[in-house]
Amino acid sequence: MDQLQAIRAFARVVETGGFSKAAQSLQMPNATLSKSIQALEKHLGVKLLERSTRRVSVTRDGTAYYERTKHLLSELEDIDATLGRSQATPKGRLRIETGGAVASLLLIPALPDFCARYPDIELQVGVSDRTADVIGENIDGAIRISAADGALISRKIGAFGWTTCASKAYLQRYGVPEHPQQILDGNFPVAGYFSSQTGILLPMKFCKQGESLEITPACKVMVNESNAHLATALAGIGLIHTLDFMIHPSIKAGKLVPVLEDWRAPPVDIYFSYAPSRQLSTKVRVFADWVTGLIARNSVNPEG
Repeated sequence: MDQLQAIRAFARVVETGGFSKAAQSLQMPNATLSKSIQALEKHLGVKLLERSTRRVSVTRDGTAYYERTKHLLSELEDIDATLGRSQATPKGRLRIETGGAVASLLLIPALPDFCARYPDIELQVGVSDRTADVIGENIDGAIRISAADGALISRKIGAFGWTTCASKAYLQRYGVPEHPQQILDGNFPVAGYFSSQTGILLPMKFCKQGESLEITPACKVMVNESNAHLATALAGIGLIHTLDFMIHPSIKAGKLVPVLEDWRAPPVDIYFSYAPSRQLSTKVRVFADWVTGLIARNSVNPEG
């Protein structure tokens, strides 16, 4: 038995949902594919697939086996992609993790360019404001605002500035704050942002002529996702303190108005982080180069 061929055959049946489609995609006869999987089941001593005249379903053991082996197949693709001619045409599945606002406002609108450049890469974009476990979840790379995880290689790709803003209706009702202390005193309601990991409300940071101020105001409404945070400001629920790129379109459209512009916090660095095992992966490298250019174009200091 060619175990690697059998594993590939089994994985393709799981992914396509049937023997015929799997055999066609692997360019092998149905009978050969079926015999490979039967030999694999005999070798493992478990049943991986339940077959009937109408459909094929994956057993519990089969699901567990697929989850383990698909990572091995992905790693093998990465190894192949670092050698020979394949360096010029990276291919395979690439899983990227990023926050909601980066995904919807920056990454996804630019993806047609990436897909046109690298048509053989199958891109999976995980969207969440949580801090994903890059190694544990077998993620190829993550766009994040921290390089604190020493187990990862983190490459700075830009920096985003901060803006405090509110809707016109909000400012007509509450007025315009002239100092951050007025927010802390409760004169200006804030729509807060809390960490998905810890549940802790993130503070608002301000800086003016060397004077730094960090406040944690009382908030009646808090969210833990960046697009939802923007929506609270647009709805007039409260002031928000967030990254520039998120609110530029709304400010340009006149839906939001920046306040306390002379009290701006220092920019936050943005990183592309990946496991050391992905360092030689061609598809990770080309994505890292591409996303660096994308973030740099939207950065407060494009020189990085």
